[in-house]
Formats: sequence, C-alpha cells, structure tokens
Amino acid sequence: MRIYILSRNKELYSTKRLVEAAEAKNWEVRVIDYLKCSIEIMKGELRVIYMGKELPAPDAIIPRIGASRTFYGTAMVRHFEMMGAFSTSGNLAIARSRDKLRSLQILSKNGVDMPKTVFASNKSSAKDVIALSGGAPLVLKILEGTQGVGVVLVDSEKAAKSVLDAFYGMEVNLLVQEYIEEAGGADIRAFIVGGEVVGAMKRQGAEGDFRSNLHQGGTATAHKLSRKEKATALLAAKSMGLGVCGVDMIPSSRGPLVMEVNSSPGLEGIEKSTGIDIAGKIMEYIQKNVTPKSDTAAKKKKHKKDVIGA
Repeated sequence: MRIYILSRNKELYSTKRLVEAAEAKNWEVRVIDYLKCSIEIMKGELRVIYMGKELPAPDAIIPRIGASRTFYGTAMVRHFEMMGAFSTSGNLAIARSRDKLRSLQILSKNGVDMPKTVFASNKSSAKDVIALSGGAPLVLKILEGTQGVGVVLVDSEKAAKSVLDAFYGMEVNLLVQEYIEEAGGADIRAFIVGGEVVGAMKRQGAEGDFRSNLHQGGTATAHKLSRKEKATALLAAKSMGLGVCGVDMIPSSRGPLVMEVNSSPGLEGIEKSTGIDIAGKIMEYIQKNVTPKSDTAAKKKKHKKDVIGA
C-alpha cells in the first residue's frame, strides 16, 4: 500500500502520528508538501511532478490542507483522485467545509441545528443585521478566520454596530451569530472516521475567553457523547460528505448546535485527551476502502494466466 500524506510540515504532531500509523502496517508512506507539487495534464494522462521527479500514483492520500491554501490544495487532491487514489476526504467536501457560509447552508438544508446566523453585505444596515441576529450579545466571525482568529464577542448593540461598521468599511465578509451564554466558553469536538464517531473531547476556553480553541489557550478532556450529540455529529459529517473530520458542537438549552465541520482536524488534542489511537483508526478506514494497486495488478495477471491456461 502506497500512502501520501499531503502536509506542508512533516514535524507536526498530526503528520508524524499518521506516518507512524502507516508504518505500523508496513505501508509505504511519504509526506508530500502539496505546494511543491506541479501537475502535468495531457490527453488521457495525468502526472504529478514533485521536487523535479514524477510521483508514482498512490493507493490513497490523506489531505492535511491549510485553510489559506484551500484552492491549490484541493486542486492537488482532485488530481490524485483522478489518478485513481482514494482520499480520506474528497476535494469537493474539503472546499465545502472551508466556506463557512456554504457549510452552514448545507447543514441547515440537511436539518442540522446550529446557532442562528445572519450574513449580509457591507451595504446592509448594521442595525438590521443586529435585529435579525436576535440582539446583543453577538458573535462576529470573519469568513476567512481559522483556529479562533477573527472571532469577536460583542456585548452591546452599540459595540456591535461599531464593529460591524468598521469591518464593513474594510469590505470584510462577516457572519453574525447568536451568543450561546449557557455554553460557558465550552464546546465538544466529535472525531468522525468513515461514518463512525471514534473519539470525542470537551474543550474549555481559557479564563475570560469565550473561545474554546486549543490554539487560543483552551483545555481538553475526554467526553462521552449523548445520543443526541452523536446523532448530530454523524448527520453533520454525512451532510458535508467528509470521510475524516472533526464536528464542533456547542451545548445549549435546546440541544447540541453545530459550529463547524473541520476537514483537517488536529490529532494531538483528541489523542492526548482520550488515549485513543485516532491515526490508527484512519489507517483502518483506508484499509477497508482500498485495494492496493500491486494486488490489483497481480490479480489481473493471474486471471490472464488462468484464461490462457483454460
């Protein structure tokens, strides 16, 4: 089995764990910096050139695409898929998940509950946006933000109007969401692999910070999902079409609300808080869905020999 991990940094915890898990199965595994790949397209032929040499077609790829490199990254994922490689998350699903507005629209259409969200252009009245969102306090999210960056809590309508006017003046695209006070700065991440929940953690924001992201100083502990939380996470992952993802939910008085579906969730927080070998679960998912090209070739050769012999 030949596996490529599309990652820009082989020293990251997640990348190293995936390499270890693949090597534990005696698979051939390489970390490929997708930004250093070039693609060559000809009639009936698709090639990938990496560091001046053609890459052999892999059996499977594991995309670890950075949010700021979504366009190029998904183009590379698509190219490998067209070469016949199995991808743990498809290029279209990754692109959908990276567009915060589009992902919420898809989740809503599929009956997934979420905080009330308003999106409007910078020509809209800030006062109207605040009213549609249910009034202050409100959470403002820049569409291009990641890991808690670009997320602001405003506690009054006056402050909300000032922030909205400022962002709209810079032509920044924003989502305005209701603030779920009862969550107390906590959220739940369910890690999904192949349509199954393989682990879950509860993340608590740093003192005085409503954001629960571990990159912003939050902490994580293992969490046992309720039946409703599990059903919500699975529906969200299925709606987005992602084979491997992290579904972030916030607890509320009306049940779990999905905040985001992450197509490249980190492994460090979930593995260390739960003790579960998540990287190994991803390899098992690949194994269930891939027949190595070497095996396929051997079977074809044997079949041809048997036919000739007959």
